[in-house]
Amino acid sequence: MVNKEKIPINAVMLLRIFIPFAAGYFLSYLYRSVNAIIAPNLVIDLGLNPSNLGLLTSAYFITFAFSQLPLGLLLDRYGPRRVESFLLLIAATGAFVFARAESLPSLILGRALIGLGVSACLMAAFKAFVIWLPLERLPLANGIQMVSGGLGALAATTPVEKALSFTDWRGVFMALGLLTLLAAVCIYLVVPERDGSHSEERLTEQIRGVFSIYTSRDFWSIAPWTIASQASFLSIVSLWSGLWLRDMGGYDRSSVASALFGISAAMVLGFFFFGIIADHLRKKGVRPMSVAAVAMGTFIAVQVMLFAPLKFLVLPIWLFFGFFGTASILPYAVLSQTFPRHLSGRVNTSLNVLVFVCAFASQWGIGVVINIWPETAAGGYAPEGYRAGFGMLLVLQLTAAIWYVVARKNGYAKNESAA
Repeated sequence: MVNKEKIPINAVMLLRIFIPFAAGYFLSYLYRSVNAIIAPNLVIDLGLNPSNLGLLTSAYFITFAFSQLPLGLLLDRYGPRRVESFLLLIAATGAFVFARAESLPSLILGRALIGLGVSACLMAAFKAFVIWLPLERLPLANGIQMVSGGLGALAATTPVEKALSFTDWRGVFMALGLLTLLAAVCIYLVVPERDGSHSEERLTEQIRGVFSIYTSRDFWSIAPWTIASQASFLSIVSLWSGLWLRDMGGYDRSSVASALFGISAAMVLGFFFFGIIADHLRKKGVRPMSVAAVAMGTFIAVQVMLFAPLKFLVLPIWLFFGFFGTASILPYAVLSQTFPRHLSGRVNTSLNVLVFVCAFASQWGIGVVINIWPETAAGGYAPEGYRAGFGMLLVLQLTAAIWYVVARKNGYAKNESAA
């Protein structure tokens, strides 16, 4: 159990908590998004088709997803500092494997190791915030942490494109591997420990805690829409957004990189804005989940606009996509406030495992759908494939949104203070 005795948190302590975890999550999002820029290079060098490309990139999501439930147990048992620093060593190994890969299976192995290795980067930070900060400040703290991920997505756009002018994608991944090793050392040496932050529960008790989460009405009133929204956002922005801009928007490679930079900047603003606004409106009696619902509903409307043949609005629509897609992070803080503090690691990872399984299926599924249509004369992918693939995710989100509205209307959730 976490020690509930109040301990003064000064500025230096806050920096020791925030900065190392921010560095880890920066790298996690950079890894997640970098294929949107290097995809054409991978296609040329290894002859990948859309289905191969979707499977390769989504391998990050599947190992990330399968690690989440044991990760929740480990975070609650051993604390975020030790767990994340160890896992980042695996991520660095994956980066080196990816950099040396000569075939699709080797690339998938490297990408899968990266996904496993960065699987704690966000959840460890969330766990640390629950340990050290007042629960009512979690939406703001989580939003600030997410900003570091948005900065990682920014780094995966124009900076990576510029780096490719003097090295190749292999050199990029070698550099990422070295930075990941540095982040692991930083987290282990800098992040403070708090007495009582490690759970003394037996394994059977920890598993019962996971069971209590998955049988909670509070959890299932919120989870489906969060899963659908977050998975759609992740699967599109980390790969298919760049290819869509090339094939549907008519952008050249440099323009794609610039547009992706703008989308990532919008993400940074979104993460920061929704954390601030949720914290501000909470003081006025507006629940964070209400803020999330409005924003996720707007995110659906933005995706509908992608189907409109309005080329002069392409960039603004994608900027709104990046901004409103970030709102699906707010329910993590909502659920952390809904369950007992000692379950916080398991609550977040129980949701995250479903998010990333869905993201894996969505990213690969879009590639499979796009592959149904033949390539265009210009060598790109058919517009019908993008519309069908993106439309599939849109239907999923609309269905989940209806479920949320019906569940709330029928009083399905018992804890209304946060949700």
